[in-house]
Amino acid sequence: MANVTVIGAQWGDEGKGKIVDWLASRADAVVRFQGGHNAGHTLVVGEQTYKLSLLPSGIVRGTLSLIGNGVVLDPWALQAEIAKLEGQGVTINAGNFGIADNCPLILPLHRDLDGLREAAAGAGKIGTTGRGIGPAYEDKVGRRAIRVCDLAHLDALTPQLDRLCAHHDALRAGFGEPPVDREGLLAALREIAPFVLQYAQPVWKRLNEVRKGNARILFEGAQGVLLDVDHGTYPFVTSSNTVSGTAASGSGLGPNSTGFVLGIVKAYTTRVGSGPFPTELEDEVGQRLGERGHEFGTVTGRKRRCGWFDAVLVRQSCAISGVTGIALTKVDVLDGFAKVRICTGYRIHGQLVDYLPAHAADQAAAEPVYEEMDGWEGTTAGARSWADLPAQAIKYIRRIEELIETPVALVSTSPEREDTILVRDPFMD
Repeated sequence: MANVTVIGAQWGDEGKGKIVDWLASRADAVVRFQGGHNAGHTLVVGEQTYKLSLLPSGIVRGTLSLIGNGVVLDPWALQAEIAKLEGQGVTINAGNFGIADNCPLILPLHRDLDGLREAAAGAGKIGTTGRGIGPAYEDKVGRRAIRVCDLAHLDALTPQLDRLCAHHDALRAGFGEPPVDREGLLAALREIAPFVLQYAQPVWKRLNEVRKGNARILFEGAQGVLLDVDHGTYPFVTSSNTVSGTAASGSGLGPNSTGFVLGIVKAYTTRVGSGPFPTELEDEVGQRLGERGHEFGTVTGRKRRCGWFDAVLVRQSCAISGVTGIALTKVDVLDGFAKVRICTGYRIHGQLVDYLPAHAADQAAAEPVYEEMDGWEGTTAGARSWADLPAQAIKYIRRIEELIETPVALVSTSPEREDTILVRDPFMD
């Protein structure tokens, strides 16, 4: 039996929540390995809808759920999310949930800095969620972060606070803001510490124990490969590595443990916020995709930009992340289109290119080269086998496989967990 790593192979919002929930019901442990509460996963279980931002998706099923060291943790957001889920009847305790004790914290000063920067950036806005993710990662690599384990030693925090405040006070002064309220920050940390520490543990050790028991581990990524700080459409990216290789460093298990890499891919393309988007449709077709796909961000509520499927980007994501197979989602949104299009290449400054270049100017200049196919009548919604799909929908799926050079492992045909066509079982690969 294999472990499985789940990543988004586009700009996020590919429908990871439903797929991770489907896999989590068969896993023994689920671990988040990067990002923060800027992620948004929606799970539909029967009549109940759960919206998660920070908690691993397995928690709804009672599966052991862990937050790895690669995540930046807002303890107040976590407290609110746990309270909300418990109000929906989900049981969360130290037996089924854990937080890496070396996980960095997102503090109020990080949210402040995020907002100040975006407000001052004008046309240079990146489009962050404003939740302090980027500044928290900066402090992590700057070796001035306050981590979960520090909450048990707040009386010894003075040297770290000195480093942290020296940095942030200078930045805040540049924006005309007062220095960090150190006593207020310490008081807030003392108040939240008991709540967080009840879940704190060496997650790397817990995962290694699970692995020795020959159990199934599901590594849950956030955002998408095209938002990776190295490989995404920089600077319009997130502040962490979202590729599958991060599952090892962000959880504490070695790279030989990450197993089958499942890339979640939407049957068309969407993006939230600023940045290049070669296949974006600002017409009635784009409007139709957004309305039928209910394309609004789980975290921000922002309307998503919509466009045709971009095989160039997905092929690039699959290569960078070593994707073993994809889970194709939201095929049903394309039901009823007379024609569907797939981007097979770009024309940039007159040259035909088969990848998205690194420079933002070249990305912005990319004009999609399309291949057009007949659409299909009837519906794919709720299909649970190939026999339930229209023939032309199958042709569309097979053409995507060819163009992205990666096989389909799953096809999702609705938000419901059981509306899934299993082609290749990731846990048995």
